[in-house]
Amino acid sequence: MRYRDRVEAGRVLAEHLRSVAEGPVVVLGLPRGGVPVAAEIATALGAPLDIAVVRKRGAPFQPELGIGAIGEENVMVVNRDLAAALGISSEEIDHVARIEAAELARRVVSFRRDRPPLSLIGKTALIVDDGLATGYTARAAIEIGRRRGAVRVILAVPVGAQPTVTELEQVADRVICPYQPRYLGAVGQWYEDFAQTSDQEVTALLES
Repeated sequence: MRYRDRVEAGRVLAEHLRSVAEGPVVVLGLPRGGVPVAAEIATALGAPLDIAVVRKRGAPFQPELGIGAIGEENVMVVNRDLAAALGISSEEIDHVARIEAAELARRVVSFRRDRPPLSLIGKTALIVDDGLATGYTARAAIEIGRRRGAVRVILAVPVGAQPTVTELEQVADRVICPYQPRYLGAVGQWYEDFAQTSDQEVTALLES
């Protein structure tokens, strides 16, 4: 199974969410690629769309190797076991966090402009991304939802690595993922069109 693009993925995923997204719901897309998926879900459910700004934390010597994530509300998620196995010290982790925090702050301003986050108090936070590999950014987004007062946090992704889905079922109240291959590979392999989502596209979707 391959999705044509993120729009189709959002529409397919929305069908799986109609029976579980009960009560007042706020859809939170993860930047950047999760926002187009989330926009389709928000439209289908008649729910407001917002963003949970998160940022992957890479290893100091190999930035593309994720060892955790940071997010709004001073959220920080670190795979301590992986960091220890790689010989990464707490000081090095903190140094990377400071660097990533600057980019996170830039993205918050870029995406939100002058709009405050939508209130999640007493509501269900529906966290949406375009795929789930290691799950670090999803973990950070789930924590953002809880810190903002959501009574229920649901994670929804079109495709995700089965072991990661199982792990996050212990973190979120529910995980909805139609396709769960044991060996995911790259998330983009599950899309015919996986073009990078721009900051401008994210902003336009949030303002629409």
